[in-house]
Amino acid sequence: MLFKIAAGIVAATLLLVYVAPVVLRLQDLALWAVVLLGLGMMLVDLWQSLTAKD
Repeated sequence: MLFKIAAGIVAATLLLVYVAPVVLRLQDLALWAVVLLGLGMMLVDLWQSLTAKD
């Protein structure tokens, strides 16, 4: 379980590092919304995988 949490944190960090330069350069509100929605879906998927019975 600790591995799943660490992998989720690394994945979320990599996503933010990958899209941050584009989002910050364009300064578009719709792009911010898409990135935050994608990050939210990733975190929900992580939460569901942590609470699911294996």
